[in-house]
Amino acid sequence: MATIYLAGGCFWGVEKLMASVRGVSSTEAGYANGTTDSPTYRDVVTGRTGYAETVRVDYDPSFAPLPFLLEIFFEAIDPTSLNRQGNDVGTQYRTGVYYSDPADLPFIERSVAKLQEQFAEPVVVEVEPLGAYVSAEEYHQDYLDKNPGGYCHIDIQLFAKAAEAVPDASHFE
Repeated sequence: MATIYLAGGCFWGVEKLMASVRGVSSTEAGYANGTTDSPTYRDVVTGRTGYAETVRVDYDPSFAPLPFLLEIFFEAIDPTSLNRQGNDVGTQYRTGVYYSDPADLPFIERSVAKLQEQFAEPVVVEVEPLGAYVSAEEYHQDYLDKNPGGYCHIDIQLFAKAAEAVPDASHFE
């Protein structure tokens, strides 16, 4: 098993998206790469803690390799929007890929470079090692499953598309 941390605006949609992918064993909403101890949602939404709403993704790389997961993630976000996804604005809604295994960095860098080829504007997705990470409060976990009509900046059609997606040979290289 492997773990990657994905920040893509409000974590409710990113968590549901990644949880729908075959090969992902678990997801968790949380806060990553901030500067305070034990932040709460009320702290993070102020934009003063440095944390980004982030989803921890535990996955089986032999079935769902990291480049495959990143391709799905990148389709769900606007990678050229700085500190904004959908209606959510602020540094806490920035996009990022945070890794805990340095061996993941070359895969992430190649995926971001491939993504950049699709845009004239610069891709502003942070790529950094994971610093601090704190689990979000229980009511944020599986939020869209508990609240099917809840806010989500991600096109809901992507949830079904992600559930059906299968990696091709290029994702395993």
